[in-house]
Amino acid sequence: MTDSLPLWTPSADAVAATRLQQFLQDLTQREVVPAAVRDAHALQRWSVEHPERFWQEVWRAADIMADGPGPADAPWREVLVGGDRMAPPDPVLGPRWFTEARLNFAEHLLRRRDDGLAIVAWNEQGAQQRLTFAELATRVAQCAAALAAQGVGVGDRVAGWMPNLPETVIAMLATASLGAVWSSCSPDFGTKGVLDRFGQITPTVLIAADGYRYAGKRIDCLPRLAEIAAAIPSLRAVWVVPYLETTPDVSGVAGAQTFDQVLAAHAAAQEPSFVRLPFDHPLYVMYSSGTTGLPKCMVHGAGGTLLQHWKELALHTDLHADDVLFYFTTCGWMMWNWLVSGLALGATVVLYDGAPLAPDPAILWRMAEAERVSVFGTSAKYLAVLEKEGVTPRTSVKLGALRSILSTGSPLAEHSYDFVYRDISPSIRLCSISGGTDIVSCFALGDPTGAVYRGELQMRGLGMSVDVWNDEGQPVTQEPGELVCTKPFPSMPVAFWNDPDGAVYRAAYFEHFPGVWRHGDWVELTAHDGLIIHGRSDATLNPGGVRIGTAEIYRQVEQIPEVLESLVVEQRYQSADGPDSRVVLFVRLREGQVLDASLQQAIGRRIREHTSPHHVPRVIVSVPDIPRTISGKITELAVRETIHGRPVKNQDALANPESLAYFRDRPELAVS
Repeated sequence: MTDSLPLWTPSADAVAATRLQQFLQDLTQREVVPAAVRDAHALQRWSVEHPERFWQEVWRAADIMADGPGPADAPWREVLVGGDRMAPPDPVLGPRWFTEARLNFAEHLLRRRDDGLAIVAWNEQGAQQRLTFAELATRVAQCAAALAAQGVGVGDRVAGWMPNLPETVIAMLATASLGAVWSSCSPDFGTKGVLDRFGQITPTVLIAADGYRYAGKRIDCLPRLAEIAAAIPSLRAVWVVPYLETTPDVSGVAGAQTFDQVLAAHAAAQEPSFVRLPFDHPLYVMYSSGTTGLPKCMVHGAGGTLLQHWKELALHTDLHADDVLFYFTTCGWMMWNWLVSGLALGATVVLYDGAPLAPDPAILWRMAEAERVSVFGTSAKYLAVLEKEGVTPRTSVKLGALRSILSTGSPLAEHSYDFVYRDISPSIRLCSISGGTDIVSCFALGDPTGAVYRGELQMRGLGMSVDVWNDEGQPVTQEPGELVCTKPFPSMPVAFWNDPDGAVYRAAYFEHFPGVWRHGDWVELTAHDGLIIHGRSDATLNPGGVRIGTAEIYRQVEQIPEVLESLVVEQRYQSADGPDSRVVLFVRLREGQVLDASLQQAIGRRIREHTSPHHVPRVIVSVPDIPRTISGKITELAVRETIHGRPVKNQDALANPESLAYFRDRPELAVS
């Protein structure tokens, strides 16, 4: 249950100035929506009842440039074909959006060509690069010419094993301008993790940096790059971006050239050209975490990604051309793709490569002050760590330009809301947002015209028919259930790679509730029409038949000063009375702390008092590290398999697979 009083409410003048309010006002004046539709939540309900008209209006507001059989302002044949089905897209049956319209994703991100700042790049050593929109377009033109010289064309794949650098954005836009397909992962992926991903999609060109820095350390990538390049026979070229060294020695990588050499050879190219292709033409291949086997390769279309990102950035985030947008992310997380789409609105995009707390815990806030960041995006884990470490940006930097903080990656705890408004800024809008790589976007986001309530995501996404269902498939409110989406939306994957009959795609989302997208989040609709996320539904606990979201426990354990982080699973075992289970909590403690009886009692008492007796773990175990995926998310499933003596199928998907040893054969988990 969240508080009834809001933590933040926009003024009437602030509401009137938002893009969302102006969008609604325009629809009302043109009598597209009834006069009774007066706020964001009413607009959301209208949008899912009239999806064809809603997405047509998003197209209009975004000023999409496209060709097709229709008039210039509506070039498609039909807005939606097969809107009554959610199953994977079928060339005839649908669902398919904006049929016969042809566009190019990169054309929209490069439509601004002036001397305004497009990209600012920082790392642990401070500001590194600045590119204007004009300079960005020129470099994209040169990179596209170089790709074309390697034979890259429509539908070919270009892979980036890259830090979060301007060159990564340049390469992606150049790839998209040609109608080729971009796929990236960050350099902290090991050789096998990279090959598990790129090896499935047979790229033509691989672009990688010579190395990267993290927490003050220099990590040389060239030895791994040589192994990766040798193992992908489809490659025609390997380009190395100088990052650690001005002139890296790439002789150990067969046929490699530096990125600078490649662009210099095509310096004559000054203006990018754009191949316009069907709305659902592949733009990105993105990957599941791969913790249960080979990563699934999700193919996202250019048009759906463009429309969805514009809607989320413009209407839900209230991003304007004079804004500065930052999100702490790697190139292996979908938030990188989301961040870069800020260019489509003419905003300045800030990239950061390195550790978020190095060289000191305030590095990102000093960057935000220096670059006048107006929208600051990060993870729930980062905010929790700041609070634990006693970092108070409000007292150390000036954040006068900051208007909004976004958080995703895991549920944002109530105490993190308090921390943000107490120790960062009392006047900003805090938006917990949630979606996934699966949709390269969000199911729930912010509302710049509405109040922020402690522990809640403000609203369901416009045009997203999101609901919460119980196990019987019935809609529920103010009780936890499965997050589902009951109608198609443009940013659904257009396919999974190497899944010609769609069987893997259907199994991933449409079998639990036949024909309905079940996302795998355990959530609750609130009295404010917001959402609370209780964790992943496949990691929920069920002691004594009471279903519990893991986030409910994490929110309480994080309040214990001695605990840095925690992970909770359900242990199943055979008792004298038959099958049974219990909740087991693993905690990583601050240096010098010991999990004695007193601390165990304090943890149990905190959980009992703020949740219920069912939530209290029967066993609490101290561990020195907790396994997480390469994208930084803790993985309850890997621990659950380990404590039950079952193999974890793909440990290469973990950033720290060695940590699983701390959970194996623990005497505390023995059942007599």
